[in-house]
Formats: sequence, structure tokens, C-alpha cells
Amino acid sequence: MAAKGLRKLLFEHAENHDLTRLEEYEAVGGYASLRKAVGMERQAVLDELLAADVRGRGGAGFPMGRKASFLPKPGDTPKPIYLTANADESEPGTFKDREIMARLPHMFVEGCVITSFAIGADAAFIYLRGEYLKEFEIVRAALEEAREKDYVGPDVLGSGYGLRIVVHRGAGAYICGEETALLESLEGKRGQPRSKPPFPAISGLYASPTLINNVETLATVPKIIELGGEEYARIGVENSAGTRLFSLSGNVANGGNYELELGTPLRTLIYDIGGGIPEGRELKAIIPGGSSVPVLTAAEVDTPLDFDSMAKVGTMLGSGAVIVIDDRCCMVQLGLRVAQFYMHESCGKCTPCREGTRWMVQLLRKIDAGEAEQTELDLLLDVCDRILGNCLCPLGDAAAMPVASYVAKFMDEFQRHLDEGGCPFGGSSSLDHVTAPVDQHHARMRSEIEVPVA
Repeated sequence: MAAKGLRKLLFEHAENHDLTRLEEYEAVGGYASLRKAVGMERQAVLDELLAADVRGRGGAGFPMGRKASFLPKPGDTPKPIYLTANADESEPGTFKDREIMARLPHMFVEGCVITSFAIGADAAFIYLRGEYLKEFEIVRAALEEAREKDYVGPDVLGSGYGLRIVVHRGAGAYICGEETALLESLEGKRGQPRSKPPFPAISGLYASPTLINNVETLATVPKIIELGGEEYARIGVENSAGTRLFSLSGNVANGGNYELELGTPLRTLIYDIGGGIPEGRELKAIIPGGSSVPVLTAAEVDTPLDFDSMAKVGTMLGSGAVIVIDDRCCMVQLGLRVAQFYMHESCGKCTPCREGTRWMVQLLRKIDAGEAEQTELDLLLDVCDRILGNCLCPLGDAAAMPVASYVAKFMDEFQRHLDEGGCPFGGSSSLDHVTAPVDQHHARMRSEIEVPVA
């Protein structure tokens, strides 16, 4: 019997079928949604996406149907229209999109084609993280199979609609997960964010109208067409429809990807599904949506996993990466680790981000070493405040928001570093061990996807 909270829509048939193979995907209803969609009017398909009220699974949580509705209709613009699939997945703690591409490549491709048809796209581009070599090979093989059956190509299922899909491998820059930096990279330029407006819906790839969605969002589209938008919207909770993949890692017994109905409590994911904290340790904190979102304390573990509930407690669902932190972890060290990552990944275009992240790292190093003055702790918060909302893209915010939340919710810990002249945890912090479950999950997943791709 499935654990409480688990609700499989995307992975409904994945346990008993090799869905990287076209014939097995077709056997469980694969591409039936595409066949249904191309028999509908484009606006009718868009209406289903609007009715489903599915919010983007990449981090921002903007409703997909509304985003698609911002694009001009094919006859209203002389420019080509593009779909871009964001398969960069660079948020620390997030590993769900790679599993979709590794195990459900045809569902992802089908979602790309349906969405492209709905917006009248002339071509679709999959911007895939460079390190995901195996996933690249699997997606490319799925595309070849799809082309042979006219699911992709100059005349999709005899409908008269043609679509070309191009897979483009990135070079591993975190910043290219931001949509406009991704577009710059896709055009062969340095991956740096653009000023907005104009927004991609008006002037995106090659200055043409462009819809950008992430892998999980697009993979959800066939299920929306199958069920119907209104039926899909009944799953989950208000303003957070459907299921979502959560990447569970950190100090938890059973790390991995779990598909849950939105609105499931964090406690259910961590304890009932994830097996709780190993070695009888106590829960200290939870990062609910990847390293870029504000932290939750153990007292907030009953918060439901949906967009509105997370906003009410001052954080975000983000990329769906739930990182569990036990009582051994030093929050100053964690803040330093996060700040170092974003300092390294800053593209340098915006002064608040370029200089602010470096300043954050310097201050956190002094606090961790017990060498900081009281005024420098106040200065750290001031630097975070000066970064927030002052950059072209969210990378600066992604550094400042979590660190500011660590200080706010664990002020006594930061204060002890100043008062005691060093880290009170000594060498016992669990930071060096929090990635073990996710590493084990990746090892298991790699063994599962060693399948022929020719």
C-alpha cells in the first residue's frame, strides 16, 4: 500500500514498465494526449492548461496557462514563436528533472509537443544541463523514436502542424537556470541575465516570443490533457493543483524523489515517507525548496507542502528540494557554505550581487572563526538587505534570503560564535554528511538507467 501522501500521476506506470522505450510508453497510453490535443483547437488546449491552474515546477510557481496566454497568437506576429524547456536544474538539492528525463523521456517530449502546438511554436529547444550526459542520451534517443512515429516532425500525426525540437547542452552555470540568462546562452552568448521588460513572452529567444517552462511542468501537460483541466485542478489544494516531485535529501533515512499531492505536510514527507532522522537525532531545520529559499525551524514541520502555506511562514516551495538538517548542524557554517556557492556562481553583471555575496562570505568567515564584532553581525543583515530586490535576476536574492533567515531564526547560535570566540559545535557539525542520502539515491538511479538508448 502506498505511503500516506504519495499520489503518482507522472510515475504511475514507471515501476512496472521501461518507459524509455516507445512501445512500452504507448502501451500505457503514451502519446494519446498528443493525439487528442492536435484534434482540438489551439485555444481549447490553452483553456485546459488555464483550467488546470498548474503552477510552474521550476521555482517561481507562476501559473503555466497564464504564462502561455501572454504570447501573441501565431497570426498576430510576423516573428516565429518558440518553446524553451529549462532542463538546466542547477538548484542545490534538486534532482527531480533528471529522473523525469531518465525514466520518462517520452512523457517530457509529449508535453513539449502539446505545449508547442498550443502556442503555435515553430520550434522547441531543450536546454539541458551539461553534466547530465546519460539523460541527454536518453532524451535524444526518445526524440529519434518520436520522429519515426510522427509524434515530432514536419507533420505531427497528420495534423498539418510541424515542430522541430533541438536539444542544446549547457556548460554547467547556475545562472543559466534563470530564464533570460538561459536564452543568452542558447544564442551563443555569455550566460548573463537580461533587463526586463521586455519579457520573453514578447521578446525572448532571437528576439521572438518565447515560452519557457521547466521539465516537470512540461511533463505534467499530457496528464492535464488526459484528465481535463478542471479534473486535474481538483487534485491538491486551492492555488496548488496537482502532484509534485520533491527531492528529499540531507539528514534523513530515505533520500530520493517522491511524487506527492500538493498540500501534503512536511512531516509526512520527512517521517512517514523519508523514514525520519537517522541515529535518533533531533530535527533542527528544514530547507523546503532548494538552497535559495528561507529556512524553516523544527516547530514548522507541520507546514503543508503547497505554495500558499509556504508563503504564510515566510518561505517558498521553490524547486521542491527538501533538505533536512539535524541538531549537529552549525547554521553559521551552513550560511557560509550557501554564500560561497552563490558568490562563485554570480555572473558579476550586477554590483549588489557581485560585491554583496563576497562581502557576505567575508563576514560569515569571521563569525564562524569567532573573530567578528557585534557590529559585523548587524552589518551582515544590512548587506543582505541591500542585495534583496536590487539585481537583474534572483541570484542575489537567492544568496541573501536564506542567510538572513538563518540569522533571524537561529540568532542565538550566531551570537554564541561571537560570545564564545568560535563555533560551539567544534568539529561535530553534520555539514560534511548531509549529502549522503542523495548521493546514494543518485547511485541507485544510475544503476536503473543503464539501458540501451539506441
